[in-house]
Amino acid sequence: MAITQAMCTSFKVDILSGGQNFNTTNRALSSNTQDVFKIALYTSSATLDATTTAYTTSNEVVGTGYTAGGNTLTVSVVPTSSGTTSYLSFGTTSWTTATITARGAMIYNSTNANKAVCILDFGSDKTSTAGTFQINFPTADASNAIIRIA
Repeated sequence: MAITQAMCTSFKVDILSGGQNFNTTNRALSSNTQDVFKIALYTSSATLDATTTAYTTSNEVVGTGYTAGGNTLTVSVVPTSSGTTSYLSFGTTSWTTATITARGAMIYNSTNANKAVCILDFGSDKTSTAGTFQINFPTADASNAIIRIA
């Protein structure tokens, strides 16, 4: 079992098909409603990588202060660009009074059939014991944002 950090291949296809809306206006979808994106946490027993297509409960974290499906994310930087790179980012998310251990996470679109967006590998197990388990996303710029298309 392994978690490999990656932008999901199915997500790349979905972008080209106009199937993901990170902004309140999306001409391709004729919609003024931003999709709902969530982040779910996984144990080291999970197998998640670029071939992952949708949210799964298999090897999802179980513990005090964590609910299956994870947290709803807030888009903090709507799709923008710098030079030849487009990017976006999410605000910090946390689980308070949590007793959990996670090795990685999946960002997925709960509006669009729970389709996977990307897989995050924390590099090692991260634990909180009756405390706050927090995910801080990298700086939202063309070199560091959590979702970038170069």
